[in-house]
Amino acid sequence: MATVTRENIGLLNDKITVKVSQEDYLPNFDKAVKQLSKTANIPGFRKGMVPAGMVKKMHGQAIFADEILKTVEKELMGYLQNEKVEIFAQPLSLDKEAKTFDHNTPSEYNFDFEIGLKPAFDVTPLEAGKTTLTRYKIKATPEMLNEEIERLQLRGGKSTEVDSITTENNVLGLNVVESDAQGAPVEGGLQKEISFLVKNFTAATQSQLQGKKKDDSITVQASAAVDADKLTWFQHDVLGLHEDIAAKYYTLTITKVELIEKRELNEEFFKEVFPAEEITTEAAFREKLQSEIEKSWDAESRNRLHNDLFEVLVHETPIELPKDFLKRWLQTGGEKPKTAEEADKEYPGFDHQLRWTLISDKLIRENQLDVSFDEVKEAAKQKVMGYFGGAATDGADWLDSYMERLLQDEKFVDQTYREMVTQKLFDWAEQKVNVKEEEVTAEEFAKLPNKHHHHEH
Repeated sequence: MATVTRENIGLLNDKITVKVSQEDYLPNFDKAVKQLSKTANIPGFRKGMVPAGMVKKMHGQAIFADEILKTVEKELMGYLQNEKVEIFAQPLSLDKEAKTFDHNTPSEYNFDFEIGLKPAFDVTPLEAGKTTLTRYKIKATPEMLNEEIERLQLRGGKSTEVDSITTENNVLGLNVVESDAQGAPVEGGLQKEISFLVKNFTAATQSQLQGKKKDDSITVQASAAVDADKLTWFQHDVLGLHEDIAAKYYTLTITKVELIEKRELNEEFFKEVFPAEEITTEAAFREKLQSEIEKSWDAESRNRLHNDLFEVLVHETPIELPKDFLKRWLQTGGEKPKTAEEADKEYPGFDHQLRWTLISDKLIRENQLDVSFDEVKEAAKQKVMGYFGGAATDGADWLDSYMERLLQDEKFVDQTYREMVTQKLFDWAEQKVNVKEEEVTAEEFAKLPNKHHHHEH
């Protein structure tokens, strides 16, 4: 009769020994031999008439080893399930050398495994009064508003392509490549096509650009190319980056030089920018545009708050982990084996994500924060209707068939579910901490330090 024993060998690290005897695996071995004798194609024998002895002679060792290992796995998994042992990943074999099996001399075999145990813990940062975070409020300044209006006027204006840069009102098509000070591209660095008004560069950079034509290039440091009061806007809105770029170098290659006649600030223009609004005056247009800019910053501020909350939960929730076991698992548990050095290097990021998985799973489970398929379906419909705008009306035949196809895409459904459950979790957790509001400029917001800069625990 098979037996399973367990002993502790370290922090959240147990050894499990599975002992199997002949009576546990021989019946299945004999059954497998008989089954193969009915289906094997062996020269000199009719199909289904191959003697069991011949099958054992030709395939006995492989079948014998397979049935022993199947029996061991069944006993191990049955034990973990019956004892409700919560483990990380899969058990790791402690047997250093492969066992040898001989179907001619059945015997008793011992197999040793180690398991990493999931810890019990409390999410202490969410205890009353324990955590205080900041929600930053960014107001749109007159300068930000004027720059956005000019950008919109130029975007909708009549453009004429010209040979070279002659005025600060030229609009340039630029290929931006992150580089070193000499212009050599940085491996893995930013590469982006942008449209940029010459007047938004510093006076020194404008001077460098004067007379330049299509395919000409200059290499600039971000802090020298754009004035300090515009650097955050350039980093955030133009390049789409969130890290500080002041010290970085970029090579700018001109792809087009245009002179654009700016649109007039009239009702036709207001309607094009805000088609759902009835805006008739410049004052009302400015008020609406300021509100939209601040909404965009509010979304950034909310993301910042949730990121700070994520870091506090991960770094300040006391969780013990079987570190040595997890490093050994990293070496063997992936698609490709890793060296001990590779596992050590990968472990901090793995540890960080593992802690978040444990915390988020616990909070979602204990507070019933899960998302139903109906909620996913409704969110997907709102995404589609938002994407197609007025062309998508609820109940339209094409929309129903489009949604049916979309919801059969497992990747899309899974991604939508993860986005929704994560958002629901953060919205809930935000109510459990103290949140103070602080007004800052866009520049100050962009320069705020990250909450944490390390992963080790």
